[in-house]
Parts: sequence; structure tokens; C-alpha cells
Amino acid sequence: MITNMKKNRKNSYKYKKQSRKLPRRIGRILRNVSVRRALSVICGIIINVVLAYPVYRSGLSMYLDTIGTISVACIGGALPGILTAVATNVLCTVFNENAVYFSVLNVLIAICAAYFAKKHWFQKAGRIIQFILIAALISGGLGGVIQLLLFGEPQISSIVDTVNTLSQTTGLSRLQAFLLVNIWLNFFDKGLTTCAALIAVRQIPERARLAVFNSSWRQTPLSEDEIKAIKAQNKMTGQSIQVRMSVMLMAVSVSLVAILSSIGLGLYFRNAKTERTQVAMSAVRFAADVLDTDKINDYLKEGRSVPGYEETEDMLYKIRRNALGVEYLYVLKIEKNGCRFIFDLDAAGSTEVHQFEPGEYVEFEEAFEPYLPALMAGEEIEPIESDDIWDWMLTVYYPVHDEYGNCVCYVGADVSLAYMAEYMRSFGLKVMLMLAGFFIMILSYGLWTANVFVVYPVNSMAASANAFMRHTDDPAVLDEDVSQIKKLDIRTGDEMENLYQVMCDLTVNVTEQIRDNQHYSEAVAKMQNGLIITMADMVENRDSDTGAHIQKTAAYVRIILEGLKKKGYYAKKLTPKYMSDVEMSAPLHDVGKINIPDAVLNKPGRLTEEEYEIMKTHTTAGKQILEKAISTVSGENYLKEARNMAAYHHEKWDGSGYPEGLYGEVIPLSARIMAVADVFDALVSKRVYKPPMPLDKALSILQEGAGKDFDPKCIEVFMDSLDEVKRVMKKYGEY
Repeated sequence: MITNMKKNRKNSYKYKKQSRKLPRRIGRILRNVSVRRALSVICGIIINVVLAYPVYRSGLSMYLDTIGTISVACIGGALPGILTAVATNVLCTVFNENAVYFSVLNVLIAICAAYFAKKHWFQKAGRIIQFILIAALISGGLGGVIQLLLFGEPQISSIVDTVNTLSQTTGLSRLQAFLLVNIWLNFFDKGLTTCAALIAVRQIPERARLAVFNSSWRQTPLSEDEIKAIKAQNKMTGQSIQVRMSVMLMAVSVSLVAILSSIGLGLYFRNAKTERTQVAMSAVRFAADVLDTDKINDYLKEGRSVPGYEETEDMLYKIRRNALGVEYLYVLKIEKNGCRFIFDLDAAGSTEVHQFEPGEYVEFEEAFEPYLPALMAGEEIEPIESDDIWDWMLTVYYPVHDEYGNCVCYVGADVSLAYMAEYMRSFGLKVMLMLAGFFIMILSYGLWTANVFVVYPVNSMAASANAFMRHTDDPAVLDEDVSQIKKLDIRTGDEMENLYQVMCDLTVNVTEQIRDNQHYSEAVAKMQNGLIITMADMVENRDSDTGAHIQKTAAYVRIILEGLKKKGYYAKKLTPKYMSDVEMSAPLHDVGKINIPDAVLNKPGRLTEEEYEIMKTHTTAGKQILEKAISTVSGENYLKEARNMAAYHHEKWDGSGYPEGLYGEVIPLSARIMAVADVFDALVSKRVYKPPMPLDKALSILQEGAGKDFDPKCIEVFMDSLDEVKRVMKKYGEY
């Protein structure tokens, strides 16, 4: 007993725990934006149907079947609005069998509502009135045309008197009056519908509306500008996937509708034709049984005065009335070139068609000529199809024989195929209208699928990949690009998502490789700089009087390079790579001094002419040393500029320098820059043969040499950067 109580208590606890979990699960489901999107469509359908039913039953000149459609289109976009419109008209066929033929009207209204909502036009009163007018033209104008095509008259009986009155008082045709009245009524209907829908939409929080609208995306939603950029890019590159998908869907849909409709109509026509032929055959056989073959000749000669004629005619009328589709029933006697009527029921109740009297002669039509021999022989023939002045007919002839087996006459029955053709036209129109809404819905779904699952993800990845490729030289920017790629959050659940994941992994790996390569390049560059400084130090250690000359000249070269870049001088030449190469190569400008004897290099006094000539050879020696290095390392750019500076930093602007007497811009730019830096440092630094020169005097010498010894632009930017020059001098204790 106690054990059972414990079990029951335990089960009760589990039930309560599960009951508490159930609302949480429902809450999580309802918070899912995709579920909200589906619920909005369902709610829109319910609102439409619930409001449309009592209005239809009451016979009012209104519909109220688009409030939910407009609301859903404003919240979720075109596709949910179209789904709501089509489903509404399909469900309304439960109480209004013709509703499905007008689904295309609600679909067009849904598209317009989605477009107005996308443009934020429903926030302006003028635009709201414009939408109501468009909806009235669609529902009233196009809807009125559809009514007349399908039924030949208005479906709302209450407006018939209004149409007639307006037509009589204004002189408008009945069609024009009907369309005008229908548009006017729909203006009020759509005005009330639109206002109700907009009020309902504005009760929903903006955040919730935005969440439902964005639930259709399978990635981070794109802005309007980004979508426009994608469309512009697609136009530039040619036909896009979206266009191809649209053309394919339209072609397939139209082809399927055309093929299925033609097959269906063809089957219907053949079946109906066979059925009507069988009915006509039964009718002529029944008619043959009621004829008195002994009186046929009397009927021909004396007509209605023969006893029994009218009774037989009444029997034939009854047979025709019970034969569905038989419009004309008659009895005639075949002669050589025509026939004589005995009974003719085709004109009964009609004043437009001539009724042949007994014995009246009529020549055969052209369609009967192939059958004349069989008719003259009294044989049974196949049904004859003809299209003459009377109508498009299918004629069935049945021979009537007397007791001796002689054919005394034929019973004929005409089935109007024109009636069947008219019925098929109406049937085809109904099929077309019924499928029009579904066609637009399928096309919209196809376009949405193409955009969301292919076009937008592909273009987003392409744009991100292009940005990533443009920044491969900057790992910091690459990290930001990788972050932007991950923010795309493509989640199509198919091969596109797999491609996106591969792209994310690839960009991460490429970024790491670029970072590793940059670290390696930096290490190599440091090693190269170390080798350059080592080579320069080897030369400087032989020259006992230069005192950090290579460091100072390198600093002055950097100042001049930055000054030229800032002023826009030599813009094509001064690329970041070039500036880095020149600054890195500056310490090698005196590498040729390694070949100068110590007695000349470190002589405390003025050099003789012979010694000066020996000293001048350090330019050509430096050029030879660096050219050998260039050939060894496959011509690195920084060594080419080092060669230029080593060979030509003693050339002068006016051509009076050495070793080759170059002038102007023929002298390499790096050598012209080094010439200023080298001379300035030589002037302000202490040498064994001279004391340091005051800064003002040194600057005066540089200015005097502008345009003679030095490039004027290099002197200009050097003078503009004196604050930086002084900081370099202070660093090395010279200011």
C-alpha cells in the first residue's frame, strides 16, 4: 500500500514537472521567427475567410476578404501575402464556388501591398489613398471584366438597377456603367479593408514585425543598398541566376499549363463528342421505331392532313427533349441530288430558323457529297461533321426500312459542336483564372528560393572574397574581413552552406598563412638589415672619423623621403616599397670605401690631388660590389637602390659631380636624396681635418647649392623638416 502511494506521488511529480515544461516548449516554438511567419499567414487566412463568409451570405456589395492579405504582405513581404491570398480564395469556395477564379485579384493586391510597405509608403496619407485606388482598379475593374467573361452579367444583383440607371442617365454603355459602379464600390471596400489592415499592423511592435520580415533570410539580412549593388553587379556581368531561374520557371509553368489544358480540353471534347454521338444515335433509333413506314409517301404528298402525322410529330418532340445535346431532329427522304423533308423539328419554338414543311426539297451540302452513294443505297453511314451557314454540327443519319427491307427514309439528328466549343472556351477561361493565382505564387516562391538560397549568398560571398583579396598585405584588415565573412551566417542547409563553411575555413587558414609569411618576411628583412648594417659598420670601423655616419644619413634620407611624399613630389616614383628600399639601402652608400687604403681614408689633413682621385674611386668600387651582390640575390630592389646611391651620391645637379658627370633628374632619385643627407652630415659633424660647422652655416651652404649641387625639391623639403633634423642631431649629440 505504502509502495503504491510512493509510486503515485512520484508519477504525479513527473506529470507536474512535464506540465511546467510544456508551456516553455510552446513559448520557444512561438518565439521562433519562422513559426511566427507561418502563423501570420494562417491568421491572415482565418481573418479573410471569417469576414468574407457573413458578407457573402448577406448579399452586401462588399467582400472584406483582403484584410488579412494586406496585413500579412505588410509584415512578411510579397510571398506570405500571395500565399494568404491564394489560400483564402481556395477556402472561400466552400461557400462561394466562384471565389477561386478571382484569386489572381487578391494576389495582385498582395504584391502591391508588399511593395508599398517595402517603400514605407503606408506612413503617408497620400500614398494610402493611392494604394486604395490601385486596389479598387484591380478588384473592381479587372474583377468586373472577369465577371462578364465568366458569367456574362454582374454577380451582385443589388448593383444591376444602379448600372441600368447610370447607363440610361449618362449615356454610357452598360459595360462602362457596370465597370464604373464596380470600381466605385470596391473603392469603399478596399478603403475599409486597407484602414483595418494598417491599424492591425501598427498594433504589432516594430521589433516583432522586423523579426518576421527577416525570417525569410537564410543569412544575415542584406540592406537595400547591398541588394541594389548585387543587382547592379549582375547587370554588369550579364544574365544572372535570378533571371535564368525566372525564365525557366515561367517557361516550365506556362508549358505545363498549356500542355495539361490542351490535353484536358482535347480529352473532354473527344469524350463529349462521343457521348453526344451515342445519344444522337439512340434518338434516331427511337424515332425510327415510332415512324409508320406505310404512311411515309402519304406524309410527303399530303403533309399534316394525313391522320397520325401530328401524333408522330409529338412523339418525335418527346424523343428530342430527352436526347441531351440534340438540337435538331428530322425525317427526310433521299433523292438523287438532295432530299425532301417529311418531319422537321429544328425550328420548334424559334422564329430565326426556317422550318421545312413536309415535301419541301433541299439540295445536299458539300460535306454530304462523299456519302451520297451510301445514302442512295439506303446504307447506314458514319456521323458527318460539317460547318455551314447553320452551325458547326455533327449529323447522325439512320435508315428506316419497311417490312420488305427497303429504305423508305432517313432519320437525322444534329448535335451542335459550337455549343461544346463555347463550353470549352468558358472551361479554359476558368482554368486559366484558377491557375493564374497559383502560377504567380509558384513563380514568387521560385524567385524567393533563387534569391535566398543562391543569388544573395553567392553575391555576398563574392563581395566578401573580393574585399579579402584586396587586403592580403594587411593581416589586421584581413582579420576584420574574416569577421565580416563569418557575420554573413549563411544557413541554407544545402551545398551552399557547405561552400560557405569551406570559405570561412579557407579565409581563416589563408590569414594565418599570410601572418606567418609576414613574420617570416619581417625576420628576413631584419636579417637583411642586419647584414647591411654589418657591412656598413665594417667600412665605418675603418674610417675613424665618421661617427655614426650611416645611422644619421639613414635618418636624414627618411626625413627627405617623407617630405617629398607629403608635398606630392615624384608621386609615381615614391611608392611605399620604393621608400622602404631606399631607407633600407642608405647605410650602404659608402660601401666602396672598403677598397680605399687606410692612409688615404684616415689622413688627418687635406688630401692631395692623387689621394683625392683615389678617394673618388669609392663610388665605382661600391657600384661593383653591389652589382655582384645583385647578381647573387636575383636583383632585389633594395640592392639596386643601394647600388645607385653608392655609385652616384657624389653626382651634382648641374653635372659637375663624379664619377659620370650626370645631371638633373638623370641622376637616380635615391642618389640625389643621399647627396643632401651625406653633405649635411659631413658639414655638421666633426672630422679629423675640420671641426663641426654651425647649423645655420651648414643650412646656408645647402640652400646655396640648391639647383647647382642638389635637387631643389630635396633641399626644400629638408629645410621644411628642420625640427626633425634637429631631433636626429640631438640624438647623436651634435645640436
